[in-house]
Amino acid sequence: MRHFHSLEEVELKNAWATIGAFDGVHRGHQAILAPLIKEAHAAGCPAVVVTFFPHPAVVLRGARSAHYLTTPDERAALLGQVGIDAVVTLAFNPEMAALSAQQFMQLMKYHLGLRQLWVGYDFALGRNRQGDIPTLRRLGEELGYSVRVIAEVTQGGGAVSSSQVRALLREGNVGQAARLLGRPYHISGEVVHGDARGRKLGIPTANLAPWTGKIVPANGVYATWAWVPPTPSSADGREVAAGNTPAAGGSWEETAGRAHIPASSQRVAAVTSIGVNPTFENQPDSPRIEAHLLNFDRDLYGQNVTLEFLEYLRPELRFPSVEALLAQIVNDIDRAKEIFAQAV
Repeated sequence: MRHFHSLEEVELKNAWATIGAFDGVHRGHQAILAPLIKEAHAAGCPAVVVTFFPHPAVVLRGARSAHYLTTPDERAALLGQVGIDAVVTLAFNPEMAALSAQQFMQLMKYHLGLRQLWVGYDFALGRNRQGDIPTLRRLGEELGYSVRVIAEVTQGGGAVSSSQVRALLREGNVGQAARLLGRPYHISGEVVHGDARGRKLGIPTANLAPWTGKIVPANGVYATWAWVPPTPSSADGREVAAGNTPAAGGSWEETAGRAHIPASSQRVAAVTSIGVNPTFENQPDSPRIEAHLLNFDRDLYGQNVTLEFLEYLRPELRFPSVEALLAQIVNDIDRAKEIFAQAV
């Protein structure tokens, strides 16, 4: 898969393309893309996704910026994983918003050699959304491409949408979000220094600083997989250090099917807290993401770690004492272990 960042970089012929945000690349997106990919490849043509960053709603309606399910690079990797040949991520800005539908489709035809355009039943593009389906079909007759309208994808009686996944995450319902995504929701970030309370209590945590544009699930405690870099001495990512063996809670897993995980990463069971630590004084101004990796003893400061959220365990609580908090953490770990035993 090739990832371009402007149409000017692209020189394709006879592309079959679709246009949209595709944030999250969820099951609804996958169901739409599968026939496009299959039919384009059967015709010997490239399957292309044209998308935007930032989301048009951020520029046009002032929507909150911290609402993405995937970064642009994560989205492109996931699209490549399902079989898309090229992703074009366009910078959405006032200049882009001002383009007419005709101007935009002329660019698509020139740079992609557009042969087929696949769009949703309610799709429109261009200045003031003037490029509705009848208009796109008329332009297609002039420019030499055809338009295919894609039916809405539903699951459990409702439409599968990125906004639905976002709402579930803001409720802490990471299990249902994973079912709509087709994989656990994940957050990646550099491990940074925190207050070191966990280490002093015998429960050290990795404090993540994720990309600020990405949605963070609701405050609470979660069972998560933590994907960490291989040990520095490992040549192939499978030689583990003492205290970090698969039997002790970490395992070397193939990352196939996880386009967002660097190859040779180590998967470790973890219990992750999102919140402001209400049991203690001097609470942070914004929620922190703190992951306690089970039976893991390695310095991760400055390294990138990815958390995959499996299940919500409980809400964030204020405890009457540190002893009560520690007792609850033990219960959280025991419950999480039951979840890990059933997870894949």
